[in-house]
Amino acid sequence: MTDLQIKSPPDDIPEIPVEIVSEEEMALIEAAFIATRSSIPSSFISSVASSSPSKSRLSLFSSVSSITFHSKRRIASCSEASTVGDIEDSGNLGATQKKSKVPQSLLDRFRRRKGLAITDLTASEWCEKQMEFILLYGRPRRTKAMKAGFDRHVKLEEEVVKKVKVRVKSVEDAWGLKLMNFIVGSNQLLFEGLTRELPVVGLVEGVWMVGVIDEIRMPLTEEIRISTLVDTKTRSQAKLPSEPQKRNGRLQLMCYKYLWDNIIADSFPSDHFFDFFGLNPRHVLSEEIIDYAASSGFPVKTLEDLVTCFRNTCCLLPPAHDQLLLRYEFQGDHSLLGEDQFAYDSDWLKSQIQCCLEFWSGNREARYVPTEECWKCRFCKFASICPANTSTSSTSS
Repeated sequence: MTDLQIKSPPDDIPEIPVEIVSEEEMALIEAAFIATRSSIPSSFISSVASSSPSKSRLSLFSSVSSITFHSKRRIASCSEASTVGDIEDSGNLGATQKKSKVPQSLLDRFRRRKGLAITDLTASEWCEKQMEFILLYGRPRRTKAMKAGFDRHVKLEEEVVKKVKVRVKSVEDAWGLKLMNFIVGSNQLLFEGLTRELPVVGLVEGVWMVGVIDEIRMPLTEEIRISTLVDTKTRSQAKLPSEPQKRNGRLQLMCYKYLWDNIIADSFPSDHFFDFFGLNPRHVLSEEIIDYAASSGFPVKTLEDLVTCFRNTCCLLPPAHDQLLLRYEFQGDHSLLGEDQFAYDSDWLKSQIQCCLEFWSGNREARYVPTEECWKCRFCKFASICPANTSTSSTSS
């Protein structure tokens, strides 16, 4: 069972519930659903719940027999625990499936009815071969630095969210909570100018992708409102990251902007969404979710009703600024090491995504890191079995 956090709005504005769930948690929830309801297609699950509906956001957690969501003011984002040591929105990459007679792409084998996480993209950009090993053999145990980064993101989220528990009984309920967290988090942004751990979902180059945006800021005093996307990275050493690490973080934030701008442009294909994730749009949501939604100002009954509210909310949101911001903190004392403000580059982003999808779609084999970035191998848990290293070792010997 997982707790979600929600931040209660000021007294002079409508109270808004919100909550956030990490993709790692969602992967665990999905595993629970598969174990208990083999007839239900695996799906990405988000959290949204609140003990005080008017002041919280919802969040989820999974167990074998049931799934519990905790609410936050906004939906909590998945922890990244990425290969580069960041804690963001990554799913459980250790899932495996029985081999099929017909070769399947990595998308079909590991992300069917789940969607590709933005952190799947960034992990692939870091090293495709490492990503392949993670999918086939499971993610290595979380390091101390990864845990510290995750804990820091939890603290940042708790600054704007309260935790609440909500029990769901279906994949539709789980997605309903995720969408509610988005709605509540978006309201928080519109009324307070700040929200964190906002879950997003959308189509990118024909592929469904999911993620959780670290932070979104929006000035309330300016006549023309534009939202600024921010991502905080924690560092185990008191120094700024290397250029490849900065590049990886920039890719992540650009992907979030792409998703954000798409959904606020009302380009969310509802029918395609229901079909891909195996959802019944006419499914009657759990009583807890219905009550929570009503107390939050958007009465709904079915998942389709909630998707309509989700789309209506998207139409109220401002576009994301072309200037994106990466923040780097020292894990030791949370001091700011530096900031990287950079411009959105649509052409570069598109080329990076297309290159990544070639790998995930099975159009080519996994690539190794370029020669100038072979230093990454020193930190890879799969270095001892990687052909790139074994061939180098045999040659040198």
